[in-house]
Formats: sequence, C-alpha cells, structure tokens
Amino acid sequence: MNNFSHYLVPVTVGVMVAGLSTYSLIAAGSRNSSVIQTQTTPLPTQPSPQTPVTPDPVDAIASPTNPTPTNTITLNIYRVDSQCETLIPEKIAVSAETPVNAAVGKVLEQANSADFDLAGYRVNLNPNTRVATIDFRLSPDSQRQFVSLSMCEQFALLGSLRKTLTDNSQLKIKEVRFTEQGREIIL
Repeated sequence: MNNFSHYLVPVTVGVMVAGLSTYSLIAAGSRNSSVIQTQTTPLPTQPSPQTPVTPDPVDAIASPTNPTPTNTITLNIYRVDSQCETLIPEKIAVSAETPVNAAVGKVLEQANSADFDLAGYRVNLNPNTRVATIDFRLSPDSQRQFVSLSMCEQFALLGSLRKTLTDNSQLKIKEVRFTEQGREIIL
C-alpha cells in the first residue's frame, strides 16, 4: 500500500449533501483474498494556484485530440438535487473496460470544495459477492475529515456513489462499502 501514493494526484474535493438517514454509512474494509478487481485512480483535478494539474494517462478522457472511446456503455450517475433531498440521474457514457471506476470518477468530479481534499481512491470489486469497496485517501492538507461532513455532504458524496453503483444493472453490484486507507468509515 505504500506504493499507492505515487498514483495520487492532489485535488480538492468537496461535497454538497443532505438527509442521509435512509443510507447506512458504515463501511467494512475487507482484506478478502478473492477481491481480484482493484483499480487505483487519482481524482479528476481542477487547476488551482497550489495544485498543478497532472494528466492521467490511464483515463480515457474525450477531447479534440483524444476522441471518446468507441467501446462505451451508458450508465446513470446520480447527483444530489438543490434541496439536498433526492438523487437525480444523469446519463453518461463510460468506458466499457472500466465502467465501475469510470462511474466513481464521474460522481467525484462534481464534489469540490476548498476544505475537504481527497487525494485519490481505489475501487475493489469482489467478483463472488459483487460488493464494491471504495477506499478513499484524504490529502494530508485536508482541513476536514469524513466525520466533519454535514448530512447533506454525506448524502451527496456517499449516497450518490452508492446509488450510482447499485442502480446500474450492467455493473451487477449488490452493495457498496466505504473505507479510508483500509479502515471502515463510520459516520
């Protein structure tokens, strides 16, 4: 795990979230040896004075010089509404080769703030149980921790990730768990 840090790109990730009472935010980090799909991904970055933007050679990002990948699937990603009461679907095309990681990245693109900084995340998918574990890495410079997120922020971040992964039948994910550097997130 110590080699993980060279994959990280510092980014500022914040969240707008609401009423999370219907979502369980207790996550269990499993060290199950049958977890075979693991992908480490730096978060999408936005330029800032203190954070240089480093392109990610692994991600297929559409641009005039890098057209949209031809092998894509359409998924619904969920974002919180302006009242922080419900999650609203938005159809997106993602790479068919890494749809789970791409979906997580798309949800996290919308979660930006100056005081909650995620350095990166890792997605582990157990192929037998179809349980996805998203392991977050907070930046050492983050002013806030997961426990300091409001109910709305928790709902926007964790609720939207959970709904995005479990409601897209093509992904075949039954449950989503959240950890921070391998430790369950308990809110």
